[in-house]
Amino acid sequence: MLFSPPSHRAVPAVPAVPAVPADEGLSADAALRALSAGDALLWRGGYPAARQLLDAVSRRLPPPPSGGHAAYRAHRGHRARLLSLLYVPLDPGHVVPLRRAPDVREACTGVYGPLDVAAAVPLRELLGVLGAAGWRRSGIAVPALGARIHPHYGVFAPVRQEYVRLVAETPLPATELAFDVGTGTGVLAAVLARRGVTRVIATDTDPRAVVCATENLARLGFAARTEVVRADLFPPGRAGLVVCNPPWLPGRPRTSLDHAVYDPGSRMLRGFLDRLRRHLTPAGEAWLVLSDLAEHLGLRTRDELLGRIDASGLEVAGRTDTAPGHPRVADAGDPLHRARAAEVTSLWRLRPA
Repeated sequence: MLFSPPSHRAVPAVPAVPAVPADEGLSADAALRALSAGDALLWRGGYPAARQLLDAVSRRLPPPPSGGHAAYRAHRGHRARLLSLLYVPLDPGHVVPLRRAPDVREACTGVYGPLDVAAAVPLRELLGVLGAAGWRRSGIAVPALGARIHPHYGVFAPVRQEYVRLVAETPLPATELAFDVGTGTGVLAAVLARRGVTRVIATDTDPRAVVCATENLARLGFAARTEVVRADLFPPGRAGLVVCNPPWLPGRPRTSLDHAVYDPGSRMLRGFLDRLRRHLTPAGEAWLVLSDLAEHLGLRTRDELLGRIDASGLEVAGRTDTAPGHPRVADAGDPLHRARAAEVTSLWRLRPA
């Protein structure tokens, strides 16, 4: 019997779906057949063998199709669901009761909270939790800060830094007060504070992001000049500078990290533009940092973006473009290579019309 996997709160010991016990006697081909049939596998062998099985099954899955973004996302979603059917048990206190299992107590407690019942977690998710814990400890170097940002699990990490450079290099229109809308790790709020903005208020709807940004800003020495609040887009009041780096692609998020990439119905982008004038000072300026990847994928047109800006009573005061530098740009085997190779990230300077 398989128990419910942990959520972001303590887990009741309630049976969920039936699971097939599995160990080193199960071949990768047999595991793939079982997972493809929708069977969950609960691993009872050694922990290293579970990782090897997950890798072997992953290698046997077909490559992404070349049918465009929708087909690519559907393939990724199916692949993630299938690989997430291989579970490992968790004993109370977040102890993995398998041979040669790592100590996951600190990493899991930080994500799920205390665990006082038997549970199980997809091995794929557990590896993500452990990887995120490593990033949280070591941090990610941000040259524009001359320091490191420490992302928490489920909070989008600034691994692509062209948008950070744009905010770090564009001349400031005001230095008294700035809003950073959708702050995530707090990296853009930190850049603004480092550039001399007297007061920065950062917002996010995700409580994990609020905690993450607060810790990062304090670690960088900006606690006295910054505030992180949980809010849907804007904090109260008006600022001379409002910065927003919304998710770049319209679409439905499937994981917590997808919320930083996919914006269903362009909700955040539309809400930001529609409400922006109410939160800008009369002479204020907003910086909308946005990739045009959605345009290359046929998910949004440039005319739609410009029309939304105009309909919100705003005008474009200027735009700065930069090309991405992440490795996938040069990966010709990526099904989205053509779109990624043509992608441009822009900082749009917006003012009340």
